[in-house]
Amino acid sequence: MESNAVLLESKSSPINLLNEMHQLRLLGHLCDVTVSVEYQGVRAEFVAHKAVLAATSKFFKEVFLNEKGMDGPRTNVFLNEVQVADFASFLEFVYTAKVEVEEDRVQRMLEIAEKLKCLDLSETCFQLKKQMLESVLLELQNFSESQNSEEESATQPSILLESKAAAVAEADQADCPLDPLDSPVDRLSNGMSPEMPATKSKEKM
Repeated sequence: MESNAVLLESKSSPINLLNEMHQLRLLGHLCDVTVSVEYQGVRAEFVAHKAVLAATSKFFKEVFLNEKGMDGPRTNVFLNEVQVADFASFLEFVYTAKVEVEEDRVQRMLEIAEKLKCLDLSETCFQLKKQMLESVLLELQNFSESQNSEEESATQPSILLESKAAAVAEADQADCPLDPLDSPVDRLSNGMSPEMPATKSKEKM
């Protein structure tokens, strides 16, 4: 009778593997490739493992698969137009899946990821640039909203003054008589005195 198959899977094994390979690289153990980087007269050499570079970079994979094997036990690769700090960050990323860089270097890391055909680093840079752009847009939106609220608060006193002036005008109109001919001043201006209607009525009688 056949027994059922079970899955043995380790969640920590990939992380442990990366950490161990990273430690081996830092100690220079079992390294089989030297990468020479030069940019504007600044040059540095980095030792690494072909398997790690080939697994994370299509550029290195093509280089190692096409090499003739005549360079001896350790292969030498030369990279021009790549800054030393950027390649050091690239190596740290491919060995640890993370690296801390300044914000103004994110674009350069994206460029080196495209140059070395490292898909994981490219996607990580794209996501980070997207988050940075969204945060900038959010700050601009908040700034615009605060400016609008300040402008609204500045216009409110003038609105209050206008409403008060309208109220005063309405009150003045309420005090004035509705018919202007009924006012004594208007009667005098027409040449008539208040007593004139009474005298006329007496004369007729």
